[in-house]
Amino acid sequence: MFQPEPPDSPFLDPRKFRNPERTADGRPRAGVAFNRLRTLWFNTGTLCNVTCDNCYIESSPRNDRLSYLTRADLRQFLDELEAPEWGAEEIGFTGGEPFMNPQIVDLLRDSLSHGYRVLVLTNAMRPLLKFKEGLLALKADYGANLVLRVSIDHYGEALHDVERGAGSWPRMMEGFLWLARSGFSLSVAGRTLWHESEAELRAGFAVLFAANNISLDAQNPEHLVLFPEMDAARDVAEISSACWSLLGVDAASMMCATSRMVVRRKGAARPAVVACTLLPYAREFELGDTLAAATKRPVSLNHPHCARFCVLGGGACSATAGES
Repeated sequence: MFQPEPPDSPFLDPRKFRNPERTADGRPRAGVAFNRLRTLWFNTGTLCNVTCDNCYIESSPRNDRLSYLTRADLRQFLDELEAPEWGAEEIGFTGGEPFMNPQIVDLLRDSLSHGYRVLVLTNAMRPLLKFKEGLLALKADYGANLVLRVSIDHYGEALHDVERGAGSWPRMMEGFLWLARSGFSLSVAGRTLWHESEAELRAGFAVLFAANNISLDAQNPEHLVLFPEMDAARDVAEISSACWSLLGVDAASMMCATSRMVVRRKGAARPAVVACTLLPYAREFELGDTLAAATKRPVSLNHPHCARFCVLGGGACSATAGES
């Protein structure tokens, strides 16, 4: 399903993704209407302990374009979710590395205590291991409602370290194995930039899991998510409104039909709600400062990530990525 692009794929035509209403050739651009809120994402901040080669959000030890989210920020939206019309099922935390945020355990506990399933995207490295005691307490209180998705870019050490830096593999494996042996609910996120088929990638991860007695099924897309690559500089087809039927894709299956993400921009007076996890910086995808405001209008698919990752790549970030 997720076939890598050739390394010599052309650069993006500069005429594309300019007009939110029309594609470069004048066709009506596809949009996605809000359906229901299944997952509310919180970006905990863009600081990360590593700098990856192909990080879509450019996280690093120096990137603080998105500030640390606070408990007060979170509670504002948890309070709004109490209204009966929402019915959200899942709270997601992403970054940066969420465990760089000093309030992360409190953020997780506040979300879990409201009855939500909570998904945390993490590299499982040293920042996570500093919170062992807090994580064990959360597991004792909330069990399988807390899910940690560990980023493992390839099933082999060499290629994982190509993306994350030399020596990243053993530091990741230390955290991953601690989580697994401590009984946490886990999944894994892999990458598809290695010019291997999906079958080859899943087979390789199956060997990794078996060798370490990890009870994850590499054939199950909820246990192992393989993300299509995102490169906004490379050319990709724009998505017109006619493409839904031509491609056999349901607009309601797009992330922006069922999710939103809260961010706090550096220096901002309050958090903002953006259309999805992939576009935290693009101001045109900022939809308001409340959930009510952020679900009123359709999201125009006016960015290469909308086409490459979501519509053509079939990517989604929630714990149950295939649902709509």
